[in-house]
Amino acid sequence: MVDINNEILKINSIKNNGFYDVDLNPNLDLFEEINKLKKEKNAIILAHYYQESDIQDIADFIGDSLGLAQYAAKTTADIIVFAGVHFMAETAKILNPQKKVLLPDLKAGCSLSDSAPTPLFKIFKEKHPDHKIITYINCSSEIKALSDIICTSSNAKIIVDSLPISQPIIFAPDKNLGAYINKITGRNMLLWNGSCMVHEIFSLEKITKLKIRHPDAKFIAHPECEENVLALADYIGSTTALLKFTQHNPSKIFIVATETGILHQMQKLNPHKTFIPAPPNNSCACNNCPYMKLNTLEKLFICLNYETPEILMSPELLNAARKPIEIMLEISAQYGL
Repeated sequence: MVDINNEILKINSIKNNGFYDVDLNPNLDLFEEINKLKKEKNAIILAHYYQESDIQDIADFIGDSLGLAQYAAKTTADIIVFAGVHFMAETAKILNPQKKVLLPDLKAGCSLSDSAPTPLFKIFKEKHPDHKIITYINCSSEIKALSDIICTSSNAKIIVDSLPISQPIIFAPDKNLGAYINKITGRNMLLWNGSCMVHEIFSLEKITKLKIRHPDAKFIAHPECEENVLALADYIGSTTALLKFTQHNPSKIFIVATETGILHQMQKLNPHKTFIPAPPNNSCACNNCPYMKLNTLEKLFICLNYETPEILMSPELLNAARKPIEIMLEISAQYGL
């Protein structure tokens, strides 16, 4: 283990909301030290595509929500450091109740998850007792525990199609993804009124101007985007599907409507192609998730060294939330996802 006392210039506080607030020696090679800690502790780092590029580069596995859940379910590591947001780390803990799951910054939440408060959703569910609950993985463990099946943007269609057409469904919490799935399946699912702040602020006007300036560009979008943005898209898909599309499509330029972290992998896999982040309706040139970007390489190092903040949940909640996730994984496996 690193003798962190020799590497800290100043300890600002013992603990701050579960996170050690320290100033590190700027000469410390964080990549080297993190790799040492991983070996010493039998730890792995799972990172979402929306994380900063340094974290993606040091991660043992990078993926979208489905890929991360699948990897977490089969890992033999003793410690999982989840470089993502809170609901993702919770999912890893649900699938690995005996393992230690760490999150570099506990404040890394999710606007979409926050849009479905458990007490309100429980009342909503009770008003529709004949409905099955399909819940997007971007939700809290408490919401998962109230669900019948979990889905991701990668498998939402096959999860919905797994239920009879006559079965009434509540889809939560993302109304945009739900509306898109309704459209491509011919369903009329009852949608919870939630959304992702990142995918709801793309500017239709600015995207249209970009398409005019780059007539050869392919415009690709995540289904969490609003319907008017999706109507312009040449291709709609999950984060992983968007990444694969840029690899296999012959176009040399892409306008990408999702969180900008994915552009790092797109550029690495397609060094001779150009990727333009779709602009939001504010003064920024790109669209970053402020929660995803709370995690940093420094926080990851400190988190792994101190083994905190740790995701802790009651056995009752773990068991209740695990069943709908396992159903999702079983259905996905049947379709080769």
